[in-house]
Amino acid sequence: MIPKVFTKLLALFTLLLVLQTLVTEVVFHRFVERSADGTLNLLGREALWSGVIAFAVALPVAAWVAFRISGRLQRVVRFARRIAGGDLSARLATSSNDEISTMEDALNQTAERLDKDFAELESSRHELAVMLDSMQEAVVAVTPAGSIRWSNAVMQRIAGQQLTPGRPLVHAVRDPQLLACVRGAMERGELCIGRASLLAPGRIFEINAAPLPSGGALAVLHDVTSVEAAQQSRREFVANVSHELRTPLTSIQGYVETLIEDPNPAPETMREFLGVILKNASRMNRLTEDLLALASVESPDYKLTLQPVRASVLLEDALDSIGGMVVDSGVKLQSSGAPDSLVMADADAMHQVFGNLLENSLKYAKSGKRIRAGARLLPTEVQFTIQDFGPGIASEHLERIFERFYRVDKARSRESGGTGLGLAIVKHVVQAHGGRVWCESELGSGASFHFTLPLAPVAQIAAQPHPVPAPQPPATTQTAGAAS
Repeated sequence: MIPKVFTKLLALFTLLLVLQTLVTEVVFHRFVERSADGTLNLLGREALWSGVIAFAVALPVAAWVAFRISGRLQRVVRFARRIAGGDLSARLATSSNDEISTMEDALNQTAERLDKDFAELESSRHELAVMLDSMQEAVVAVTPAGSIRWSNAVMQRIAGQQLTPGRPLVHAVRDPQLLACVRGAMERGELCIGRASLLAPGRIFEINAAPLPSGGALAVLHDVTSVEAAQQSRREFVANVSHELRTPLTSIQGYVETLIEDPNPAPETMREFLGVILKNASRMNRLTEDLLALASVESPDYKLTLQPVRASVLLEDALDSIGGMVVDSGVKLQSSGAPDSLVMADADAMHQVFGNLLENSLKYAKSGKRIRAGARLLPTEVQFTIQDFGPGIASEHLERIFERFYRVDKARSRESGGTGLGLAIVKHVVQAHGGRVWCESELGSGASFHFTLPLAPVAQIAAQPHPVPAPQPPATTQTAGAAS
């Protein structure tokens, strides 16, 4: 383009000079023909030579001017090509005050505006990508052809490396429900809702696929695994409570009906029936108390009164509280000692924890005839251990033993009067203290229940130089649930 402009400008200057020379020649030629004086002939020849000389001088000047103009236009073309290539930082240098300079200024302003607009668009796109990546939901956008347009970090973690832009969604995702929702949103142009259970092992996602204005669809996947687990747990809880209540109620109803049908029951029979009724009523009462205790410790409003207490005092009080039951059972209760370190604990809540663990071990320690309780100091906490030497617990039950109503030996647990909630209460109370709880066992070697309590901070110890010892437990202890 630039050589053509240069050629046209130079040709224009040349044409103007030639026309000027021709006009001068014609005018002087006619003037000389009408004059007889030789002076005019001489003047005409001089004028002709003057035109030729002027042409010879003006031609390079015209070429230089045309070169300057074409050079400036060539810079404009290079500038336009850089802008078209995406280099919005390109600018034209202006040095004169003519029309071309005005055009250059206008182009520079246009480039600055484009640069600013593109920077804002890039910033908005980056912010949108960050927001989508920070979402807990998985998001994937699909083109009208069914290829992946974009996906956030959560979706990429779920689907893996195969979720790349440009790849067909059907090749990257094998869940039929997700594919059906995306296809339905694109075909019908409306929101499509579904549920995916094959996208990731063990996880359930709720799908919301909506059509995009430019074509394609946007699918948002919300992980509802925990919600499903909570609902399943609630259903199991209701079923377990119903079952636990139905058994004693059925027994009570049967014995009461028998007493009503017999107008003159024998005193021994009446005493036996009333004893059975009282036993089942007590079992229902224990279940109700444990349910209330579990509801309390699981509530967000559950509050602890934490204060520095010596670990040795907590253990001694716990052993004293269950001493009477141990004597009656014939099981020997041993203490391996505990450090005098101060731990942060709610003494009343910990009395409940020790009571449940010791009573639980007592029920299954009769074969081993002894229970050992103790504690040891760790760098940031104190670990308490309640060990029995009974039949032990199989390894497949250890991970679930602290669940509500979970029993290893259901028949034996119900026979011993447990509700199946004691260890669940222990877990929640210990976790509320900031500690951990777990069980170790081998079949035939007994079971060891461990839990930890954090050490009291130095500031707490300084503020209370004489820690308040754990209060003496009441005469009656709360019955714990059976674990195994």
